Amino acid sequence: MLPTSLTIPTSLAHGLYAAPMMFALPTLNFTPEQVARVCETLEESGDIERLGRFLWSLPVNPAACEALNKSESVLRARSLVSFHTGNFRELYHILESHRFTKESHAKLQAMWLEAHYQEAEKLRGRPLGPVDKYRVRKKFPLPRTIWDGEQKTHCFKERTRNLLREWYLQDPYPNPTKKRELAQATGLTPTQVGNWFKNRRQRDRAAAAKNRYQHHHSRLGASSPVEGATKFYDDHKADTTSESLCSSPPISPGGPEMPDLPETPPPLPDSPQHDVRDATSPSSSTS
Repeated sequence: MLPTSLTIPTSLAHGLYAAPMMFALPTLNFTPEQVARVCETLEESGDIERLGRFLWSLPVNPAACEALNKSESVLRARSLVSFHTGNFRELYHILESHRFTKESHAKLQAMWLEAHYQEAEKLRGRPLGPVDKYRVRKKFPLPRTIWDGEQKTHCFKERTRNLLREWYLQDPYPNPTKKRELAQATGLTPTQVGNWFKNRRQRDRAAAAKNRYQHHHSRLGASSPVEGATKFYDDHKADTTSESLCSSPPISPGGPEMPDLPETPPPLPDSPQHDVRDATSPSSSTS
């Protein structure tokens, strides 16, 4: 039989009521290595919501937190969740407080810049243009924790540009598979790779046209550049005129066909044909 009234010491009472509070949050019996592998798997799958729930379920005791804060996979996962939830302050704190390896730089740099772009767009109330984004990058440079210090030229690193040039010499028109391979090798996106190849082809076409003009100018043997340019324009205009006289104008596909028009309009029926000179000559007015 238990007594109806039981006096519990104060220290024991605090211990009994404090124990449930200690285990209020769920705990997982994972090693730091297992946690890192789970974070990597969820990151690769793109399931950010599930990744966030997993991070919330991790133990909160100081010993476990210290071990997890040294894991780059966990820190990268926390950065990814902070970015997608719009918690940019937490994102900046993580990226500035821990030094990441080179393999993680490209993704973390993209999140750093995009977060600052979104904040600037929210302040200005409009989308950012290329000049606006350049100013944002100058105002918020990449921290050395996610940057190896190598300078960039036209937003691409020099070794990245060299690799793109090598692939361009082999194939100026890469297919989607090659674009993905190049993106993985350079740390760019397939869209960035495609834009670089497109711009390079345009520059090469412009340079080829300039070389053709200079070659044509040298064959003319003009005494001055202005005279040579004028003669080149006259020749080109004459060629264009002769082509237009000898061929019918192009019709856009699917457009209406133009009817054949006579070269000179036929005279109106039952109307006398007057000569302009008769109407204006003095003799016609006196007769």
